[in-house]
Amino acid sequence: MNKKYENSQTEKISEVFIISAVLVLAFVLWGAISPSSLNNAAGHALGWMINTFGWFYMLVTAFFVLFVIVLAISPYGKLRLGKPDDRPEFTWFSWIGMLFAAGIGVGFVFWGVAEPVLYYLDPPLGYESASRESALAGLRYGSYHWALHPWAIFSIVGLTLAYVQYRKDQPALISSAFYPLLGDKIHGWSGKTIDILAVIATSTGVATTFGLSALQISGGLSHLTDLPNNAYVQLTIIAIVTVLFLISAAKGVNKGIKILSNINIVVAGLLLLFVIIVGPTVFIAESFVTTLGGYITNIIPMSLTLTPFSESEWLGTNTIFFWAWHISWAPFMGLFIARISRGRTIREFMTGVLIIPAFLAIVWFSTFGGTALNIEMNGNGGIAALVTGEVELALFATLAELPLSAITSVLALLLILIFFITSADSASFVLGAMTSRGSLNPKMSIKLVWGLLIAGTASVLLLSGDGGLAALQTASIITALPFAIIMVFMIISILIMFTKDLKIQKDRRREKLTESVKDEFREEFLEDVKSELYVEMKEELYDEVKDKMYDGFKEEIYDEMKDKVYDDLKEDIIQQIEEEQVQVEKDETKD
Repeated sequence: MNKKYENSQTEKISEVFIISAVLVLAFVLWGAISPSSLNNAAGHALGWMINTFGWFYMLVTAFFVLFVIVLAISPYGKLRLGKPDDRPEFTWFSWIGMLFAAGIGVGFVFWGVAEPVLYYLDPPLGYESASRESALAGLRYGSYHWALHPWAIFSIVGLTLAYVQYRKDQPALISSAFYPLLGDKIHGWSGKTIDILAVIATSTGVATTFGLSALQISGGLSHLTDLPNNAYVQLTIIAIVTVLFLISAAKGVNKGIKILSNINIVVAGLLLLFVIIVGPTVFIAESFVTTLGGYITNIIPMSLTLTPFSESEWLGTNTIFFWAWHISWAPFMGLFIARISRGRTIREFMTGVLIIPAFLAIVWFSTFGGTALNIEMNGNGGIAALVTGEVELALFATLAELPLSAITSVLALLLILIFFITSADSASFVLGAMTSRGSLNPKMSIKLVWGLLIAGTASVLLLSGDGGLAALQTASIITALPFAIIMVFMIISILIMFTKDLKIQKDRRREKLTESVKDEFREEFLEDVKSELYVEMKEELYDEVKDKMYDGFKEEIYDEMKDKVYDDLKEDIIQQIEEEQVQVEKDETKD
């Protein structure tokens, strides 16, 4: 889309912004006016969703992982997210840092300790609680929920949007990916409906992260100070962070988000190294190897296992929640990843977005979860009981058992705070782009509206019913279903685009090869012709020169021989005359 068209479109407020903002605002008002009513409706919707579509969440996420792996190793992997001459805008370090700081890092920090410990006490069906097997299952399932599956979900949306933006010159909208299927209808209500569903899913997913961050910061402050860990403190934290992220948002992606992301990845790396060094290092190493092996061995059974012959709710409240949360995050993460991934090939993109984060997830969960389990099983204990009551205290309770706990706890709080700010900053940018007809420079006023709406959504979820984690989980699972279906059709659409473009690329490569062969043949032919002509001309020239030289030589020899013969004849005649004269004189003398 050309710049003039984009500018003219972004001058007016889009219908997608108006409708989606009104719907989110209505949800916020519902939660504020009648939180118990919202909680009851969400509870019924959640039960119906898990019972009816739990199998779909499990199957579709497994398919996403298989699809992106096959895509990366296929010939499609050579296609570039942009024009053939485009190259990456950001370094690998900054790129990977922004991937984590965009929001998924909040999940690592929140669940890195909590999941393994929770699953140790409340394991999946078939494991005995508080046993060695449940501890291993806790590390394996924690890694499973944050390794390949979530990043496969994000990479599909990110890859698609980067391709249609930078290769096809389409706006940064989810609906742009459907041009091969819908054609110009993406500019009508079909496309707008897709974008509205994407905005609703994104706002809920981001609100879940807002809520988790507020819960953990509140828990950390209560652990370090005398502040209570309650909803009012959490709402105050959300209000403060909203102001901070708006300051960052004013700086833009290249300054605000990039700087905070680089700081955050350094802080996260330092905290990780600290726990590895001062914690149970050998136990962490053994946990990592065992978790990695168990993950690789069991990824297919874990991905395709349900409990049709039991009443276990474990999958619904854990695995299916995470898959739904990641799917609801997909439009946000996808648009943001697309924004920072221009110029990379599909294979390079998949390496950075799929393989590296999956590996780091296993390292992170093995380190923090392994340390917590070691303390629980072989040390002072008490972490599991604390986490069961207040899951947001898991990280701080673990750090408290290690040296320099006051410093590392403050460092962890700083890490969560920066993750919170960068995820909010990224969310306001992405939602602004999605509701500004794909503009990569949405107005500050639109970003402000979305920042306030997301903060409001997180607040009412924390206040509704029992509040806390359960409300956040419920919202994610319900809103993710429509977008999961959209993602299936998105895959069909991008395969159509990739197939056509790969064929065009192959045809162009074949044409270039043909032209190259023709040029080479032409040069060889000309060389051969030149050689033959040279030989022929050489022979003709030789004969001509030879004939000329021979004729000239012959004339010269003839003249020389003629003169010599003349002189010889002249001498002979003179001599003969002289002899005859002498003879006459002799004869006269005799007489």
